[in-house]
Amino acid sequence: MLRFTRIALAACASAAAMSAAMAADMPVYVPEVTPMPVPEVPVAVSGWYLRGDIGYKIYQDPNPKFNDPLTGPIGFSNNSIEDTGMVGAGIGYKFNNFLRADITADYEWPAKFKGNSDCACELATEYADISAFTTMVNAYIDLGYYAGFSPYVGAGIGASYVTADNGYGTVQKDGSITRYDYSGSSSKWNFAWALMAGVGYEFSPNLALDVGYRYLNLGSAESPVLQGLTSRIKYEDLSAHEIRVGLRYTIY
Repeated sequence: MLRFTRIALAACASAAAMSAAMAADMPVYVPEVTPMPVPEVPVAVSGWYLRGDIGYKIYQDPNPKFNDPLTGPIGFSNNSIEDTGMVGAGIGYKFNNFLRADITADYEWPAKFKGNSDCACELATEYADISAFTTMVNAYIDLGYYAGFSPYVGAGIGASYVTADNGYGTVQKDGSITRYDYSGSSSKWNFAWALMAGVGYEFSPNLALDVGYRYLNLGSAESPVLQGLTSRIKYEDLSAHEIRVGLRYTIY
């Protein structure tokens, strides 16, 4: 009986040793731990921005009028205003990826007006320099983003301060030419409005190139009173097509 017990204990010890060895050779199971998700930092889609623009202004033919106290209204023909340049700046706010608005102020260099007036002479021609300062409140709708490009449309309303300066006229009669000058300058405020379309290109989240077209209606201008008369030449329907290039810098 004692011998049998010893044999049984030895067998149990051997089995325990073999089980320990096999356990040591087996890979240790480590439960997989899922890492906590790192929240993404949202890209800013709104913010204040500054803008600066330069442009080329193509005037449409105006509608000048003059009421002579002696002969009554005098008509004009061959009216035109030369092209000129402009420069502007503004501050705006981008509400989201589709809507933004800004306040702008533009100055245009003087453009030469020329028109022939109807009178009892061979040829009468009027000249003047027309310049304008314009401030506008504008709203834009961005129409999506395509490889960095963002087309847009917009509209604006505001006021224009239009000045007529350096006015003079020439009258050709019986082969001789007489010149008369308007003294000083004349300025007036008008309601102004605009329609815009263009495309922006983002160099970076903060900087964008803006190339656009703007139709601008400036209202009207008036010449100084001609010496000896009480009437003025009124340059009505002042409007222009503008090709503009600028930069927008967004402050997030």
